[in-house]
Amino acid sequence: MDTEALKKSLLKKFQEVTADRLQKIQLGVLDLEKETADQAADDVARELHTMKGEARMLGLAAIGQLAHAAEDVLRAEREGRTATEIATDVMLRACDVLSDLIEDLSGANTGTPASEEMVRSLAEVSGQAAPAIPGAKPPPPALAPAPVVAAPVQAPVVRAPVAEAPAAPVAHAPASGRAEEEAPSAAKSAIADRTIRVNVEVLDSLGLLAGDLLVESARGRLRSSETEALFERFSRMGDRFLRLAEALEIPVEVRAQLDRVESDLHMLRDDAFRFVRRNDDGINTLHGNLSKMADHVAEARLVPLSTVFDAFPRAVRDMARTQTKEVDLLIENADIGVDRSMLGDVRDALVHLLRNSVDHGLESPDTRQALGKPQTGRIRIRVRVDGDMLHIEVEDDGRGIDPERLRQVAINKRLITAVQAASLSEREAIELIFRPGFSTREQVSELSGRGVGMDVVKRKVETLGGSVGVNSRIGRGTTITLRLPQSLALMKVLLVRLGDDVYGMPAADVEAVMRVKPEDRLEIFGTLAVRHRSKPTALVALGPLLGLNGGNRFDKPPAVVVRHGEDHAALVVDGFVDEREVAVKPCGGEFLKGAPFIAGTAALEDGRIAVLLHVPDIMAEVRRMARPVTQAPAAKRLRVLLVDDSPIARATEGALVKALGHMVEEAQDGEEAYGKVQNNTYDLILTDVQMPKMDGFSLARRLKSTPAVARIPVIILSSLASPEDKRRGLDAGADAYLVKGELGVEVLAQAIDRLT
Repeated sequence: MDTEALKKSLLKKFQEVTADRLQKIQLGVLDLEKETADQAADDVARELHTMKGEARMLGLAAIGQLAHAAEDVLRAEREGRTATEIATDVMLRACDVLSDLIEDLSGANTGTPASEEMVRSLAEVSGQAAPAIPGAKPPPPALAPAPVVAAPVQAPVVRAPVAEAPAAPVAHAPASGRAEEEAPSAAKSAIADRTIRVNVEVLDSLGLLAGDLLVESARGRLRSSETEALFERFSRMGDRFLRLAEALEIPVEVRAQLDRVESDLHMLRDDAFRFVRRNDDGINTLHGNLSKMADHVAEARLVPLSTVFDAFPRAVRDMARTQTKEVDLLIENADIGVDRSMLGDVRDALVHLLRNSVDHGLESPDTRQALGKPQTGRIRIRVRVDGDMLHIEVEDDGRGIDPERLRQVAINKRLITAVQAASLSEREAIELIFRPGFSTREQVSELSGRGVGMDVVKRKVETLGGSVGVNSRIGRGTTITLRLPQSLALMKVLLVRLGDDVYGMPAADVEAVMRVKPEDRLEIFGTLAVRHRSKPTALVALGPLLGLNGGNRFDKPPAVVVRHGEDHAALVVDGFVDEREVAVKPCGGEFLKGAPFIAGTAALEDGRIAVLLHVPDIMAEVRRMARPVTQAPAAKRLRVLLVDDSPIARATEGALVKALGHMVEEAQDGEEAYGKVQNNTYDLILTDVQMPKMDGFSLARRLKSTPAVARIPVIILSSLASPEDKRRGLDAGADAYLVKGELGVEVLAQAIDRLT
């Protein structure tokens, strides 16, 4: 490697290593204001000294000069010649300048106006004369010796600092006796040897490949089972052939040949079953190894949350200073990992939460003192793992959230009406903070007041398949909990059947599976529910909710109890398939991209594609159906006939009609409905399309051709949403055509008001 290429390699390594070192320095500088100041000062001094030595060795004089000036400030602070707060502020600003120099090394030799000004500021604080920056010149000969060259040439991808213990910087070390600290310990060297930098695209590709291989090995197990079944069929046919031969009168010569055939058949059967056993063992071993490989790949994609959290102490300090508040940030379990692809969204969400805690949650020091609280507010970030899910709690000891104030702000901003606000529970009122455009700030400030924040948090977290929970006590503080999958590479899902198709739900969102017994069903304020663990849970047919045909026809239909945040629902399905770990892939093409309720797809071993459902979207729709928005009383209470062959669909749709204040009677098919119309008076008829005996189109035509009942408005409710189906319904005489997947209390109310 020539000198120029070597220099370029070392400079790149210096940038990588020094960026990490600079983050440690910033955290240590912040700790100068805490009880652990002595240990923090030692850590900062060591990191600055090493940075200075590495920079001078590579000829980056401006960085070396800044590090040296920062060392002087640190020494002045430890000796009491400079106030801690002043030293902290100026050293944090020096870290910003150093970060710029490290990112763009073009000015790291001769310096920039910003770096020169920063050196003067550091010198003023420390009381030392600002050292002059040497003129631009080639790097010192320290680049050439073998001890420095060897490490980067042999292991250019090692993450640990290559130049952490160079020989050359010793000449620049101050007479403090700290030179020996630059030699890394054997343990650190061993860790460095085991750590490499890997391109994230390679990890992503490995994750997808591991998932595909898992599916392929599952297909291999399925093919192995099919092979065993084929051998068993051949064996049974051989036995039948031999029994038939024994029952026949056959010449002796032929009988001898049959005996040899029988012997060959037995040998073939034994060999076949030995092959099946060996093949099964091999397939199972392969599947187990592939599962381990997939787990290791998923683990390799995990990045410690400290990667994000390390920047928060300074950010919180800066935000608090702009608000003239005092804040102490505590972080627990920052070493827990999260999927690399989620890191950016997690960071953005937490930045919003910390900003809200500082600006909205924590009171000013005077107010806190008047309330008997410590003047310094506390924000705590806790991280824990629960199965496959990651829980991140952001807790403050501030003023808490006042539901009554939120209701009034929402009314003033015309996000809801006064009637709607009055109907909100305390929890629903608190969740107003997630409405787009909602803010309790009257004036827009640098930190908040724009109505952008908590809705962004909720959207980002739910996009990742997670949920956001809020718990607040007035005057005591607020805790916001983010619940996220720890890894997105592989996901454990429950596969369910809707018709002939397979759908998947994240196992982390599934609380239980059950059979819905008729005696367990109940109705609460017009909403169909089922008792689950002695508590009423909203009961909804998943098929109609997704805009698919009908609903379950069983008396005791299977259901999946799902949880999202504090909400629960029992989703009725047609059957259960299995629980397994799948590789989740985004929706491809235009057919599923952007479709509601869809999170992705996964390939199954039998060749089918499972559609993975987005539980937050489903729960939002369940809430909309189960807890309709309060409306003014209907001008007239109508008598409505609801026609559908699915009892769950009838109950769900009937709940919407009853929520509007109308009376509901039911019929199972068009023939029963037509009979009821002959003997009773109805103001409106709602009918499904696909039903036995008489479908909805035929019912509408028959009603409109019968003069006595032709005046009754007919609304078709169907999952068939194509223009051709809508045209057929209107041609049959229906007065309106509503799609089940789009059905809600507002849509239904508008249609009924228009027709009646």
